[in-house]
Amino acid sequence: MLSPGKLVRMKRLANQDGIIAAAAMDQRGSLKKMLAAAGCDAVTDQMMAEFKTAVTRILTPYASAILLDPELGLEAARTRAPGCGLLLSYEKSGYDNTRPGRLPELLEHVSVKRIAEDWQADAVKFLMHYSPFEDPAINDIKQALVERIGAECETYQIPFFLELVGYHPQIPDEKGIEYARVKPEIVARSVEEFSKPHYRADVLKVEVPVNLRYVEGAASQSGPAAYSKAEALEHFRRAAAAARLPFIYLSAGVDNRQFVESLEMAAEAGSDFSGVLCGRATWKDGVPVYVRQGLKALEDWLSTEGVRNIQAVNAAIRAAKPWWAKLGMSAAPEA
Repeated sequence: MLSPGKLVRMKRLANQDGIIAAAAMDQRGSLKKMLAAAGCDAVTDQMMAEFKTAVTRILTPYASAILLDPELGLEAARTRAPGCGLLLSYEKSGYDNTRPGRLPELLEHVSVKRIAEDWQADAVKFLMHYSPFEDPAINDIKQALVERIGAECETYQIPFFLELVGYHPQIPDEKGIEYARVKPEIVARSVEEFSKPHYRADVLKVEVPVNLRYVEGAASQSGPAAYSKAEALEHFRRAAAAARLPFIYLSAGVDNRQFVESLEMAAEAGSDFSGVLCGRATWKDGVPVYVRQGLKALEDWLSTEGVRNIQAVNAAIRAAKPWWAKLGMSAAPEA
């Protein structure tokens, strides 16, 4: 059962039906690379903060919450729509982690106390690369770190959103078919591990357990089949059953069409997910617009294409279940 303080904050992160329809704009290293790839010769912190602010201001009227980072996103946080909850990242830029064992690092000048009290966030988000196929000694370090963060969040009565990004230490290409074949195992076993109560996570932010590029017959299929449609649906069911906590899907950098198809497949499988925390699938096509045409063009793009993207995701999570259902409750508990 959630503590009273956590419960109050959880309600701020979800819509009235208990569905977490959250946007993500905490990208740092990956955003910098995207801006550079679009033709920006010198990406500055001011540019990244400006981009984050535009995304936050224009898209949060359609989101139940927004995920930002304390490094460059605090100004953006002040522009979010009324009633939109706030999650803040605790890790250093995470998706581009190249450290040995992909060991995570916490932001040096950030603590759960500061996230909860100084910046008045409603949740702490921590991203961690994890694989059941990694050296057990490496995984033990990661597990101990999650235990410490969970204890911090418990102390300050703030929900702990744990984001798990899978990999295989012997398969470098995570977009290829070899990794696609082991991805369902990695997702399910990781979810099972961090559902254990001693980690004190409250919501798991998880990957879709299959790569739709390799699902036979999927609209997004663009390579040989790694799994049939029936097998893909079963992978969704297995990962959902492994979760003993509310869980939400992340978009992992795929385009809007593929992410929406993933959510439709999750619904078809009967997955009891509780929503999304979706970033790049909503706004990434606005990056070249910003670089080539400036802030006003980005704002215009977000107001049209960006809004269409987030509304498409919102439509695709109509089959989601309220976060409290995974905890065995028929209605939102009272604080």
